[in-house]
Amino acid sequence: MKIAICDDEQAQRELLERYISEWGENTGRRVQVQPFCSSEQFLFCWDEDRSFDLLVLDIEMRGMSGMELAKKLRREKAKTGIVFVTGFEQYMSEGYEVEALHYLLKPVHREKLFCVLERAAKREAPEAKRVFETREGMISVPLSRIWYAEAQKHTCILRVEEDAYVLPRGIGSIRQELASEPDFQMCHRSYLVNMRHVAAVAQGELVLDNGERLPVSRGMAAAVNRAFIRCYR
Repeated sequence: MKIAICDDEQAQRELLERYISEWGENTGRRVQVQPFCSSEQFLFCWDEDRSFDLLVLDIEMRGMSGMELAKKLRREKAKTGIVFVTGFEQYMSEGYEVEALHYLLKPVHREKLFCVLERAAKREAPEAKRVFETREGMISVPLSRIWYAEAQKHTCILRVEEDAYVLPRGIGSIRQELASEPDFQMCHRSYLVNMRHVAAVAQGELVLDNGERLPVSRGMAAAVNRAFIRCYR
């Protein structure tokens, strides 16, 4: 994760850089931090490198203010996340214009910054996908869009939101491929379900978010209940 700090106070830059580096070490994330002492210095770099995932930005600075910088970035359609650091609450309403992720009031508290960084990291994380061979060809599918797989003789029906694809392989093969994904659970010998789309566990069946119902076998009921609780804790 590449993070820029833009603040005209050296002590504040050093504090933020230390906190961000510590967060990266604590969470095991690879973090690259680059400090800037002014909006102008950041923009000079920005013209050559627009790969920053997050900008931690002081609002009140000499020269171009942080708010002016943020508005300029948004006018240029920049998707970089912005976290404002300020000593004044009065600026908070302006943040809606530039889609700021958060405001941190000075003095910045380490724990609050960690929470904001965690949220930003999840926002930037690419969604996991899998490639499946269907009768019509290869498809790449985000795992979160898969509702369930249903066995049909020697093939499998993969339900992806409103679409359904026929896979020329058995459900055991799909189960094995998704074994490392904790959201997927066998609820019946013929069904592998994404528990994130389960609205309720009823007697002998699952109720999905769209109202569709899938059977739950007696031998798998306990594991299904545990998976449901684990998903929503």
